Amino acid sequence: MDKITMEGSAKTPELNFDASTGIFDLKGRSIPENSVEFYKPVLEWLDQYATEAQPKTVLNVQLEYFNTSSSKCILDLLKKFEKIAENSDVMINWHYESDDEDMQETGADYKEIIKVPFTLVEIED
Repeated sequence: MDKITMEGSAKTPELNFDASTGIFDLKGRSIPENSVEFYKPVLEWLDQYATEAQPKTVLNVQLEYFNTSSSKCILDLLKKFEKIAENSDVMINWHYESDDEDMQETGADYKEIIKVPFTLVEIED
């Protein structure tokens, strides 16, 4: 299975999901014109990965900002890891800047919803 990578831009996050290592990174800003279209191939890729997941899968999220439409897509993305957890030891690390209460609270909200190990990681300035 190939990895899926996208270079970050002012409106879209950097994405590096490597099926061979089971390490997935999502970072930057997520304010694409059409969030559903942007995340659709990623969600489809995760469905495929779930069928042949590595023994351990780690998602590192380090977003500085995302809009409302992205928040739904990010939740959908996180929910895919519940499916992956059926075949893999899954861990989600939600990184946030120490002075970014909104991103910390959002991570805490997602942690309550998603039923896989989920760690909030404070980044010191």
